[in-house]
Amino acid sequence: MTPSRSWLESEIRSQPEILATRLAGQAANTKLAHHLLRRPDVTHAVIAARGSSDNAARYAQYLFGKTLGLSTYLGAPSLFTQPTPPSLTGAAVLAISQSGQSPDVVSVLAAARLQGRPTIAITNDPHSPLAAVADVVIDLATGPELSLAATKTFTASLQAIIAIAAEVGDQELSQGLAALPAALDKVIEQGLEELNPGLATAPNHPFDFLTTVGRATGFAAASETALKIREVAGLRAEAYAVPDLLHGPIAANGPGSSAWLIASPSQSPEYWTHIVDRLTAAGVAVTAIVPGPSQLRADLVHQLPAGLDSSPAWLFDFLAVAYGQIAALRLGLAAGRDVDHPQGLAKVTLTS
Repeated sequence: MTPSRSWLESEIRSQPEILATRLAGQAANTKLAHHLLRRPDVTHAVIAARGSSDNAARYAQYLFGKTLGLSTYLGAPSLFTQPTPPSLTGAAVLAISQSGQSPDVVSVLAAARLQGRPTIAITNDPHSPLAAVADVVIDLATGPELSLAATKTFTASLQAIIAIAAEVGDQELSQGLAALPAALDKVIEQGLEELNPGLATAPNHPFDFLTTVGRATGFAAASETALKIREVAGLRAEAYAVPDLLHGPIAANGPGSSAWLIASPSQSPEYWTHIVDRLTAAGVAVTAIVPGPSQLRADLVHQLPAGLDSSPAWLFDFLAVAYGQIAALRLGLAAGRDVDHPQGLAKVTLTS
């Protein structure tokens, strides 16, 4: 790390290289995880996670549903610390945890094992308590994350989820998975040049609050963006899926607020035009992440680098995560914060 570069920036930059090398060592376990999800007695999947890993679980919820036809639900880990945990009949149970240490997340996999259900752990510590209660462990293999805010462990979690889904034989997933590291490298290089800070109205015109918005896997990316900006920059940020935003919370957005829109190709350009027009008419400053050349009348528009504009929605939404990470970095630096050690943040959080 150069003296002028934070650990956070270094780890953001390191992601393409990590993703290019880590999958080969996880091929056998990835295949086994896929087979567990496809067992004849599995009717649905339950995922236990916290923090950034919860946002990876949201990504899996949509991707597994679409590509594997598998209804996927986010578990409630606190229920599994009770004397009588819920039934997991018919479930394959995954847990995503960078540290593999949180007792309530471990308790979900432990309960699943006692109930005879297949268990999968995605973790950066293959010797953790979580790994010990899993039938199969997928190692994130990112090395230590020195900045407290998760970056490379998050994108490695998404890559692991995509790789599990790609075992179904979907060519789009397989080809996109192979192209992902190079595409991410382009996005990060362009994002670090463009996003300064890359968020409409900041830092010279502070906003009261930020709303990040997406749909499907884009909602997972929006959720991670809001979390990163809260953690690193200390700014008020919340995430919504577009339909949930329109069901009422949009009424709270007006002058002095800002929106970060992940305009995924899962929806038509007309769809996103309608959303942007509603927000800007209310006085909201809008930053939009778009696949390619766009007619959106947003305050700031960031499009993927040349050659990536035809990326499928799941890949576009993955790449949009990098813009969120960089925005959090830039906003944190603009606010004079220690971006590597945000106040109140810990790498291991022992929730129970």
